[in-house]
Amino acid sequence: MDSKELAQYIEATDGISKPWLLVQLRLKKLQERKEQIPSQEYMQQLEDIQADLLKLGEWWKGREDEVFGS
Repeated sequence: MDSKELAQYIEATDGISKPWLLVQLRLKKLQERKEQIPSQEYMQQLEDIQADLLKLGEWWKGREDEVFGS
């Protein structure tokens, strides 16, 4: 699945309200651009994405069915 397909999936499933899907989209877009950007920039962007992912924390605990359910 490329970033365009992932974005369409996120839209179709109301995933815009699911921050982990947005992180996944950012990772996919970065992966697609990896060969076109300097390695230092790639690593910086990867670190930024990781930091944002860590900020999500465990907000979902106790809400697993609501958040991750179909």
